[in-house]
Amino acid sequence: MKMTLRTHKIGASILALSLFGILGTAQAQTPAAAQPEASNAGTTYAAPSPFGPLKHVNAGLLDVAYAETGPAHGPVVILLHGWPYDIHSFDEVAPLLAAKGYRVLMPYARGYGDTRFLSAKTLRNGQPAALASDVIDFMDALKIKQAVLGGYDWGARSADIVSALWPERVKALVSVSGYLIGNQAAGQNPLPPKAELQWWYQFYFATDRGRAGYEKNTHDFAKLIWQLASPQWKFDNSTFERSAKALDNPDHVDITVFNYRWRLGLVQGESRYAALEQKLATAPAIGVPTITLEGDANGAPHPNPEDYAKRFTGKYQFRLISGGIGHNLPQEDPQAFAQAVIDADRL
Repeated sequence: MKMTLRTHKIGASILALSLFGILGTAQAQTPAAAQPEASNAGTTYAAPSPFGPLKHVNAGLLDVAYAETGPAHGPVVILLHGWPYDIHSFDEVAPLLAAKGYRVLMPYARGYGDTRFLSAKTLRNGQPAALASDVIDFMDALKIKQAVLGGYDWGARSADIVSALWPERVKALVSVSGYLIGNQAAGQNPLPPKAELQWWYQFYFATDRGRAGYEKNTHDFAKLIWQLASPQWKFDNSTFERSAKALDNPDHVDITVFNYRWRLGLVQGESRYAALEQKLATAPAIGVPTITLEGDANGAPHPNPEDYAKRFTGKYQFRLISGGIGHNLPQEDPQAFAQAVIDADRL
């Protein structure tokens, strides 16, 4: 593995940002009466964590399930997973950070693992502002004033949003694929055919057939995404199934479909997040110390580093991680991801 370090000075490109779906939007929901009640203590939708039994905390709208490792009073790092993955992406990252004295927290996002909504009446909303707000609620519930945030895919988007809207809560940021903040208006702009092709699943989820297909074939669908997003990653079936168990969460399909329909503007978000979305629609700069990462074999749609560099106005570095590294960068190269977290904290 070779790591290329450089700092970019090139302006943001709306097309490239739209390509990653970060300036796009959409939503679907299940009627409240059909929603499951909050978690059944006798059922688990998460594979065993190498860090011991999962912990739980009531945070905002959720009972959040999370893994923790490292000294209890160490500086906090919160690691945020993507779709369709889970916290096992950080199984090798977390011990590296814990060895450096960090308290490492890995929460399951809404719709994943053993995280549950506290009320059956809550809309199963997958819009980005909702997922980012969950991070703040999680920090508040654990009385964490400030943390280093690290994430990829949906997790990187949440980390970016928190860093932009609540910078006082973020000591430093590590974001795979860079600046992923978007809005529905920009998502209305059509992309070149090759770019649209990369988003085939977004259009699939826009249909009732797609929702039914994802619900029926969740694991097979997720494995296909893993293969397309990381074409050179030779993960075995046990590695995949360990994470795929988290997708059996009863709210997972609703959250996923909502997210991608929201990006296309097919559904609207909740009024409680309207003020946040108005701020995000301006593509706010991120001023916290940041390191962005990209794998040299990322098969998922992603923007060019040159197109988002100026969105980061504080201390900033970009690192290209080579060696056939795909979309799930922390699991494919845990050493590079962990080092980025450590280095970002020192910027």
